Amino acid sequence: MSFKDKVVWITGASSGIGEALTYALSKRGAKLIISSRRREALEEVKEQCEGNRSDIQIISLDLAESESLPGKTEEALAAFGHIDYLFNNGGISQRSLVMDTSMDVVRKVMEVNFFGTVALTKAILPSMIDRNSGHIIVTSSVMGKFGTRLRSSYAASKHALHGWFDCLRQEVYEHNIDVSLVCPGYIKTDVTLNALEGDGSRHGKMGKGQEKGMEPDTFTQKLLPKVLKGKEEIYIGGFELMGIYLKRFFPSLLNKVLKNSEVT
Repeated sequence: MSFKDKVVWITGASSGIGEALTYALSKRGAKLIISSRRREALEEVKEQCEGNRSDIQIISLDLAESESLPGKTEEALAAFGHIDYLFNNGGISQRSLVMDTSMDVVRKVMEVNFFGTVALTKAILPSMIDRNSGHIIVTSSVMGKFGTRLRSSYAASKHALHGWFDCLRQEVYEHNIDVSLVCPGYIKTDVTLNALEGDGSRHGKMGKGQEKGMEPDTFTQKLLPKVLKGKEEIYIGGFELMGIYLKRFFPSLLNKVLKNSEVT
C-alpha cells in the first residue's frame, strides 16, 4: 500500500505536523488538499513541496467556524472528486491554571479542537460511506490519555476526541472506513508558542518539552507507515509516552510522578 495518487485532505497544514505531512505526502505522490486559516502560509508550503504542485489544492478554513465546514467540504470534494484520507490535524493548545482560565478560552479550545474536528468529519462521512472507503486520522495527544497542570481545556478537548472517534469507529466498520487516533508526545512545533493564556492572549513561550522534542519530519516518517497499516491508536514520542501506560496500569504512581514534575 502507498499514498501515490490517493486524495488526502490535511487541516493545520500551514505549520508543524501538518506542514511536515504535506511535504512527505507530496513527495509520495499523493493528491493534496491543504487547509488552515492562513492562506498565504499555505501558499508558501505549497511552493516548497517537492512533488507535483498542480496536485495540491488550497482551501482556507477556520475550525472555530463549524457552520462553514460543510461548504468547505463541498469545495474539497470538487477538487479531486473524493477524499481517501482526512487528516484532522488543526488545533490549538492552552497554558493556564483552571482558576485563571476564562470560560471563553475553554469554549474556544473546545470549539476548535473538538467541535470543528467533529463538524468536518461529519461533513465528509457521507461521501466516504457512498464509496465504501476512507480513512479518518485525528491528531490527539498524550494529553488525550491523561492530564497535567496548565492544560485542563486542551486535555479535555483531546479526551473528548477519543470518546467521539472511538464510537465512530464502531459505526463505520461496515462501510470499510478506518479511524486512527494519533497521540504525539513532545514534537518540536509552535504549539506552546501559539497556546492560549487564561485571558485568551498568546502564550508566546516555547515549552521545554517541545524545545527538546522530536522534529516534525521525523514524527511524520514514523506516522505514515502506521497509518497505512490502519492502526487504531498510534503513540509516537519519547519518554513521555510512559505516562500513557502508567495511567492505564499504575494511575496512583502517575499522579505522584506528575505532582513532582516540572510542567511548562
